[in-house]
Amino acid sequence: MASRKKTGRRHPLASAALLIIGLVAAGGASVAVGSVANAEPATTPHSQLTAADGEAIFRANCASCHGLNAEGTENGVSLIGVGAASVNFQVMTGRMPMAMQGPQALEREPMFTQEQSDAMGDYIASLAPGPDRPSEEMLDTSVVDAEGIASGGALFRINCAMCHNVAGAGGALTEGKFAPPLGGVAPEHIYEAMITGPQNMPVFNDANISPEQKREIIAYLHYLDENPSVGGFDLGNLGPVSEGLFIWIFGLGGIVAITVWLTSKPN
Repeated sequence: MASRKKTGRRHPLASAALLIIGLVAAGGASVAVGSVANAEPATTPHSQLTAADGEAIFRANCASCHGLNAEGTENGVSLIGVGAASVNFQVMTGRMPMAMQGPQALEREPMFTQEQSDAMGDYIASLAPGPDRPSEEMLDTSVVDAEGIASGGALFRINCAMCHNVAGAGGALTEGKFAPPLGGVAPEHIYEAMITGPQNMPVFNDANISPEQKREIIAYLHYLDENPSVGGFDLGNLGPVSEGLFIWIFGLGGIVAITVWLTSKPN
């Protein structure tokens, strides 16, 4: 039987089969790549936000008042040199961005996460040196003993009570402004307020009040949170005004009533 002679020519369907195999492989690779791409987060995770991300957040939400480069405008002060501590206080207490223009920014729920605030703080800190956020060590009031709390109370009455009230209940200022109550305020925000001087508050740097003394003041305020009205009826914590009014109405009123009763006896 004669053997079939090989011609070396391809089968007519070989090219079509190779083309189909190539298309299937390319399509599968495309789907696989698309699945991997879709599995990746669309945005940078908050834990990886950088100062550049903070600049983008700042320009999108704050630049209309504070300027594209934080240089300030007629509607907002310059933020160059305020430091990360000021950013954290204003943003994480909800005071910034302001809901509306007024004599004073009001506290409310924050609009940004802590990571976004930190990123903006890193951006502002990169523009010029300024107060940084306090460390956990400086906020640890568990190391403050009873003597330290008493010292913090004395420092508070000397430096803060004229605006915030002896009991930390807050008080009215001029032109529609006020010193806010300090009950339940986070330790870092109290510390940041002391070193940045927000609103009408003066700045208490480390030369005025040392970091240890700031921690004692925070411990004293937390003591007031846990032991409200240690002296009896708080009378609204309004200070000598309400106390004097109480004496005038009830104290002198009682004396007058007793006097009238006594003089009516002989008659």
